Amino acid sequence: MCFRCGVGTTDPVRKPVPIKPVGRGMPLVAAVVPLLLALAALALSEASGYPREMDIAAMTLASAGILVLIARLLRRR
Repeated sequence: MCFRCGVGTTDPVRKPVPIKPVGRGMPLVAAVVPLLLALAALALSEASGYPREMDIAAMTLASAGILVLIARLLRRR
């Protein structure tokens, strides 16, 4: 330490460990919920009055869930 200004004159012996950010990215629930909704839509498609639209909704939800899962896997690397 400089006796006049107080600035360190050498490197510190111990350097702080960098902190990793916690909670970044999408939670797993964001991928599981669309997949579960897609399964429910497929199960209820024949009982509803609009089976074709329910199938399209199920495919859309399943696609969204799969895309979120892929995005999560790519972010982990």
